[in-house]
Amino acid sequence: MDSGLNTNKHDVVIIPKKSFAERFKIGVKQWAQVFPFIILGLIGAGIFVIYPLIKGIIMSFQDYNIMPGAKSPFVGFENYQKAFSDPAFKYAVRNTFLNTVVTVPINWFLGLFFAVLINLQFIKYKITFRTLYYLPIITSWIVVAFLFRYLFADGENGLVNYTLLHLGFIDSPIGWLQNQWTAMVVIWLFHIWKTVGWTVVIYLAALQGISKTLYEAASVDGANGIKSFLHITIPMLGPITAFVLINLVMGAFNIFPQVYFITNGGPMGQTEVLQSMIYKQAFNNFNFGYSSALGVMMGLTIFIITYTQQKKLGRQKFM
Repeated sequence: MDSGLNTNKHDVVIIPKKSFAERFKIGVKQWAQVFPFIILGLIGAGIFVIYPLIKGIIMSFQDYNIMPGAKSPFVGFENYQKAFSDPAFKYAVRNTFLNTVVTVPINWFLGLFFAVLINLQFIKYKITFRTLYYLPIITSWIVVAFLFRYLFADGENGLVNYTLLHLGFIDSPIGWLQNQWTAMVVIWLFHIWKTVGWTVVIYLAALQGISKTLYEAASVDGANGIKSFLHITIPMLGPITAFVLINLVMGAFNIFPQVYFITNGGPMGQTEVLQSMIYKQAFNNFNFGYSSALGVMMGLTIFIITYTQQKKLGRQKFM
């Protein structure tokens, strides 16, 4: 039946654009509806996040004095210039970046490897393994630090030295915490052992979310386990890998208890990292302005790295 109307399915319906006043009115109405539910969160963010952030930036341009009523003169970029001429800062930057370069790839690989291993069909007690791998995450940093100090203690009483001596790998005990590079190895091992469980749990949850029909279809087409892993598992884990890597990088930059409880920056400040240096400058030397400048530079570095990684990974297309 012809209704007399000449319609075309390809016709474009033009929706009139709202004016700025109308859009502003709608926005205010929406904010008024949700504001009672988020006001406590906004207050908390303002007190504990925004205010300390702004205060830290201001302090970085001052010779800040913590005493009540004392003056904190403005010094401009003097604190920042001091950092680039400070040998301790160069050590801290180098050690922080080394920790990131060494631990992030190892942490990522071990997390993915153990997650894939646990996810195999013939592996039972998956919840038990997941709990065991995650247990170091919830264990106190101090407890784990004392454990590692005992394992890598100097002399023959340290468990690692005792084992290596009796197996004939070394002729004399190694002073693990007395040498710069051996101490850094202990810190890296501590960091990996303490945090790899998080990567395992994240990847294990992602693997269990991949549909089994994809692997069944690949098996019908003649793909073996390795091809299925390369062409199905890896692409499907793409978004999760981006999330994991960004968090691993942020965690590696925020290394503090690993150094503070194991070496306290020794020997002679050679294992110092940015976090421990910021802490010591503020609470040991009371150089709050200099410490704030170090914190601002570290925060900007983390922001730039994570932002560029998010932009780069956001442009990629995953299955």
